[in-house]
Amino acid sequence: MKILIIEDDATLNRLLVLHLTHKGYETVSALGGVEGLLLATRVQPDLVLLDVMMPVMDGWEVLERLRRESDVPVVLLTAKAMTPDVIHGLKLGADDYIRKPFNLEELDLRIEAVLRRASQG
Repeated sequence: MKILIIEDDATLNRLLVLHLTHKGYETVSALGGVEGLLLATRVQPDLVLLDVMMPVMDGWEVLERLRRESDVPVVLLTAKAMTPDVIHGLKLGADDYIRKPFNLEELDLRIEAVLRRASQG
């Protein structure tokens, strides 16, 4: 399974790559939305972990553009934890919404659940 990480915090991005690679996933990462969209088209990931608050192109716009061309599962990872933000993300087509800071075990379980649902659909 291939996971695309789109996260502008370089430290968190590296942590996610290391953690998910250790868990057996193939990982590809981008430090911004524009780069992430290009990678999504090129590598055809099985799941996207997407930060919302990024410069140039935020996660909302990335998600909107992804949804125009793909039904790849998207899990938002964000510090935007207010209920209206969660609702907005889910209405745009996110499959799950994880608030930062998060627990890696919870992240693992949510990724497994989203991938399981995607494989059944």
